This record gives sequence, C-alpha cells and structure tokens, in this order.
Amino acid sequence: MSPNRWELKPESLRAVCDPEQLGFETTLDITPLKEKVVGQERAKHALEFGLVVKDPEYNIYVAGPPLSGKTEMIKDYVAELAASEPTPPDQIYVFNFKDSEKPQALSLPTGQGRVLKADMEELISTLRVQIPEVFESEDYSSRRETLVHRFTQERNTILQELDAKAGKGGFILNISQTGLMIFPGKEGKPLSEEELKALSDEEREALRQKSTALHTVMNEAIRKIRKMEKEFQDVEKKLDQDVALYVVGHHMEDLLEKYKDLPQVLEYLKEVQADILKNIDDLKRRPGTPTGPLPFPMPEPSFTQYQVNVFVDHSETKGAPVVMENNPTYPNLFGAVERRVQFGALLTDFTLIRAGALHRANGGYLILEILDLLRWYFSYEALKRCLKDRRIKIEDLAEQFGLISTRTLQPQPIPLNIKVILIGDPHIYQLLYIYDEDFTRLFKIKAQFDWRMPKTDDHLQKFCSLVASYCREEKLLPVHKTGMARLVEYAGELAGHQKKLTLQLKQVLDILKEANYWAGTNTHQVIFGSDVEKAINEKTYRADLPEEKMQEFIDEGMLFIETSGKVVGQVNGLSFYALGDHAFGRPSRITATVALGKEGVVAIDRESQLSGNIHTKGVMILAGYLKSRFAQNKPLTLSASLCFEQSYGMVEGDSASGAELMALLSALAEVPAAQNIAMTGSVSQRGEVQPIGGVNEKIEGFYKVCKVRDLDGTQGVIIPKANVHDLMLKKEVVDAVKDGKFHIWAVGQVDEALELLTGLPAGQRLADGTFEPDTVNYKVDQTLRRLMETARELMKEKEEKGDK
Repeated sequence: MSPNRWELKPESLRAVCDPEQLGFETTLDITPLKEKVVGQERAKHALEFGLVVKDPEYNIYVAGPPLSGKTEMIKDYVAELAASEPTPPDQIYVFNFKDSEKPQALSLPTGQGRVLKADMEELISTLRVQIPEVFESEDYSSRRETLVHRFTQERNTILQELDAKAGKGGFILNISQTGLMIFPGKEGKPLSEEELKALSDEEREALRQKSTALHTVMNEAIRKIRKMEKEFQDVEKKLDQDVALYVVGHHMEDLLEKYKDLPQVLEYLKEVQADILKNIDDLKRRPGTPTGPLPFPMPEPSFTQYQVNVFVDHSETKGAPVVMENNPTYPNLFGAVERRVQFGALLTDFTLIRAGALHRANGGYLILEILDLLRWYFSYEALKRCLKDRRIKIEDLAEQFGLISTRTLQPQPIPLNIKVILIGDPHIYQLLYIYDEDFTRLFKIKAQFDWRMPKTDDHLQKFCSLVASYCREEKLLPVHKTGMARLVEYAGELAGHQKKLTLQLKQVLDILKEANYWAGTNTHQVIFGSDVEKAINEKTYRADLPEEKMQEFIDEGMLFIETSGKVVGQVNGLSFYALGDHAFGRPSRITATVALGKEGVVAIDRESQLSGNIHTKGVMILAGYLKSRFAQNKPLTLSASLCFEQSYGMVEGDSASGAELMALLSALAEVPAAQNIAMTGSVSQRGEVQPIGGVNEKIEGFYKVCKVRDLDGTQGVIIPKANVHDLMLKKEVVDAVKDGKFHIWAVGQVDEALELLTGLPAGQRLADGTFEPDTVNYKVDQTLRRLMETARELMKEKEEKGDK
C-alpha cells in the first residue's frame, strides 16, 4: 500500500491568514475595542452574576491560565459596574471618653469625614490659643480676684474670731501651712515647759478644759473654712467654665447645629464639650520654660482627644470603591495600630490607627491574587473570619500570639459589606474547594477563563479591534494588514490549533510591542508582517539556547540519532521539552531487544526509576496490545526490554508508546525500521494511534536534525491522525514539504505506521488466527510461536531430567 495514502498535503500543515480577507489596510481603519479581552463569554457571564448577587457568601474566584488578561478584565469590568453604585460613607475613629482603650468608630456621609476633622482642628486651634488668652485677661483676673478677696475676707473673719476667743481664754492661735494649732500663752507668748510644770493641778485642769472647748470651736472653724474653700473652688470652676464657654460656646453651638442630623456625631460633640469643661485647668495653661536641674519645659496641653482620625475618606471616590491589594500582608489588608517612640517607650493613640485594603474597599470590591494571599497564611484566615463575622476587627498579630505583653488599643470593629474577588490558577481553586470548607461556603461563584477561542469571523474581528485599541493606548505604530495576518497566525501557533486562537493575549501583545520596535528600526510607518516575523524570531533566539546546545550534541555525534538507513529494533521517537519561556522537540533513539523469558515487556527507564507513572502506563498498554494481538492462540513466552537511549533524566508521558511499539515489533519480526522517519503518538490496547501534545515542536525538532544532515526527500514524521488540526508548522517546514524534501504522515492505526516504517505490509489476521504470509505481523507471530515452542522443549527437557 502506497505511503502517499497517509501523507499530508502542504495546505493541511498550517492555517494561513490571508491579509486581503481582513477587510482593512491598517488598524487606523478599525474601531477600537472597549473590552480588554475577547472570547471569555463564560467568565463574563459568571462575573456578571456574581457581582449582581449582593450576598456575603457569593464572593468570586476567577480561575484561568496566566497571561489570559484575567486581572485586566476584572479591574475594568468591576470599575465600570462600581461607577454606577453609591459611594459608601466615610469611616472615622474618635476618642472614646468612656473607655480610652477602645476608640469609637463613626460612620459619616461621604466627604463629611474630612469636614468634621477640619471643624475639630479649628476647635483645637481655638482652645490652644484663645483659652490661655482669656484666662490671662484683665476681666478674668478681676473677676477671680473678687472671688479670692471675698473668700479671703470670710476666712480671715473666722480666723480673727477664733484668735480673739483663744486670746481671751489665755491661748495663742498659731496658723501655719500644716494647719491651725492652739497653745497656752501669756502676754502673747506660748508658755514654756517650766511654766507649765509650775502650774497647780487646778490651773492645769482649767487650761485643759479651756483647750478642749477652744479645740471644739477651732474644729468648727476649720469645717467652715473647708466648706468655704470647696464653695470657692466650685465657684471658681464655674467661673472658668463660664469663661471657657464664652470662648468655645458659639463654636460648639455651630457644630451641634451643623451635625444635628447625625446622632452619633451629635453625641460625640456633647462628650467633647463636657470633657473640655471637665479638664479646663489643663487646657488653660501655657507651655512653661524649663525649671529645675533638668532642661524639660512644662508639657503643652494635650488636645489629641479632640482630634479626628479620618480612617477611610471617600470624598474623592466616584461610585463604589475598587481596591486591588498586591501585597496582602496582615497590616496591609486589615489595618494596624501604629506606635511612636517617646523617651525610649512605644506609645500609641487612636490617631495612629491605619486602615487596610479591606477598610478602603468596604462598600465596594476587593481584588486579590490568590497566590499573594496564600503566602500570608494569617491574612487568608483572617479574611475568611471577617467575611463570616461580617465585620472588620483590627488586631495586633504579635499580641495575639503573646509575642508582646504591652497593652494596646482595641478599636471598635467596623461592619463589613464587601465583594471579594480572588484571581488565580484553576488547580488552586480545586484544592481550596476540596480541602477548605470555609472557602466552599464563602466563594460560591467561579468565573472560569478559557485559554483559547474558536477562530470565527466574530472573534477574528474582535481580535483585530483589540490589537487596534492596544496600539492606540500604548502609542504604537499602526499595524498593517500583513502584520495583523501574522499576529493571527501567531495566535494560532500559541493555541496549537488551526481553527482556534489563543486567549493568552498578553503574549501576542508583547510580540506587538517588540514588532513596533523593529518597525521603527527599519523606519517603517506601520508594522508589517516582516516586523512581526522579526519580533517572533528574536524572541525565540533569546530563549532557545538549550535547544541549540542539544542540536550541537546531535551534530557532533554526542547524541546518536540516525536519519538514514534501516535498523532492526530501533525507531526515532520524539520528545517534547517545555522550559517555561521556550518549548521544543528533539528525536530520541528508542531501542528494543527480545529474548525467551517470562518477564514480558520491561522498560529499562522504569526499572531504573527514570520514568513517570504515565510512561509506565503507556508501556503496560503496549504490552496489552501485544497480548490481544498475538496471544489469542498461544501464551507469550517473551522477555523484551525497551529503552530511551542516552536519556539521563526523567521520562514522562505516553506519546512515545507508539514508537516503542514499532521498535518492539521490528525486533520481534526481525524487520529493519526506517531511520529517516520519526514517530510520535500514543497507542491504545486496540491498536489505535492516539493524539499527543507538542506535535508542532516535535516535527520541527526532527526537521532541524534532518536539515543539518541535508534533506534527501525521504525523511519525515508520523503523527496521529487526530493531531492534524493541531498543526501550525513554521513556513520553512511547510515549504520543505511542498518541495518534496520532507514528509508528514497521519495515521490512525498501528498497522499503518508499521507499514510506513518497515516498507512491508502489516498483515491482517486470518480466520484461523494466523496472519497473511510475508507480512510484518506474520513474522512477529512466527517469532512468538518459535519462542513458545522453544520454551516447551526446555520445559520438557527439564522434566525428563527431573524424572531421571
């Protein structure tokens, strides 16, 4: 059967975009696309639903591959929706006059936070300047002196009366800083100890009785004086309060009137006024000059308790807030109570409470990268706790874990109303969904981003419009239709499909940026197809050093790869290498040996623990195919070994199982396999050649090896028929096929590949279970039958020796 039956035509090796079919000359003729991404209808639908449902448990996880524009689409779409929603209120923290360690949180209409702060700053300025001035005024001094003079006169009158009574009774009244004392005296002088001893008992008793009576009178006088002092202090305090009210009263009245519709603020202002009057003695003093041996001045009156900490200010926010936090540490996400150093000690107050991203996004949307969040375990756990409790509580992590023993502030929690959007990999979503119950309950919406889209006319038009928009935004040169056609083909190459385009558009737009540079270097006014091709080639050149070194090993004979002739039990398989920024393929020499035995098919790579589970499965499927094909009328007495020659790393995947089977059948049939043909494709137990990944890179890898050794028109690659639509080969390879220098065959069955590699018919099974004579399968069957008969003879000889 002619191999042309399975050979692919050049036009089936690559989807070519005709520039003339695009319908424009340059991107200046295209209407720009408003959206940042295209082809993500499923994700957009889920996102629309998730954002509209205002339920605390319907938060969103956006899952998709990298470079697919997830973040850009989310930010733009959410910002557009948020612009039409109401702006949340401002959040402020003020001093709690009832419990100073628990600052009070107040919610104010949008923009009123900074207004209240300005009002309180004005009040503080008044207190700082006018209070000391008014208490130093002549009017105040005069009124106070009047009170002091009246108090002094009344006190002196009581003391004079007491002194007169004491003198009349023969006693002297002594007034000192320690209090009042009465001594027996004579002629204005206290009696000495000798004079007291000289008195008779009757005189001393009389003095004692008079002293007791005078002390009673003195105690009454002291009581009156103390009462007068208290009354004086009350009157003085009332005077101070009246004077203070004279200064700040109209300010407070204006504020009470201004905020009369805000009960929380009104209550706070009343507490401020009461505190001012309560602490007027501290407020009326001025900072003093240094006194004593230490050069410390008198402390300035503190007005901190009257300040306003505008915790979250939405005065300039249009619509609901949209916050994206790229570094979600615990303080950045949930806020913190900062501290300042004073005289070697750490101090804090409510003005040092700082908001986190969760506070700024409250009433709107918070966007987080899941990997960034999971790097900070406590942030992730605290976020779930906030979503469950529906409030934000500022806590100190060090205090929670007992790392510090100092007391800190405990700000009043703030109610939480937010939509959290996590962006990340689909695999992380699955892990969290399975192992984290809280995640399942709190993130009920998954917006799944696709990695490629069908190349329909609508999607193609949107793709071109997106490129046009990007050129305008980034101020790039316009793209010529030939440049756009090459970009479309490049999107198909990244998608790995002739009828699809990649949705990892960031890679396409990066190439567009680089093509813009090369167009400028060539003094082009637009970006031509040649500029895009240059950018693609340059990007490949920057990353393909490992592939180049691998090719050098082959060219220098360090890696044995044959591209001509025929060898029994040896086939060129194709390996795929993905290095992150670059992927390539190269041929791998696969050999097979067979012998009499019971081990079956053994993979040397597996036995040496250099193969993965999927490769092991492929070898076991290969063995299953042998049994189903050749062991229907006889047992297999076979010991076969398969090996990836000169492979010193891990072998994984089943894409080489087809080539391994070809090598094994060649060894069993003792029929040489062509070395000018490489093969890729996995096999099933039914003999089907199944599709694999990296088909373009594998073909191009073998082509490069053959090209270095000169193409002779016989070389080529066998691929699975199901991979034909994945072909997006480089133009060089397509041209080589067109010129008859290289070939690509697509097969669906093992027998088809066997005929291509051996040049002999594969052979069909006959009714008696044998195969058509002079075919590969017939030769394999005869070898297996011969091995079986040899095994029987050996067993018989062993039994005969045992009987003797």
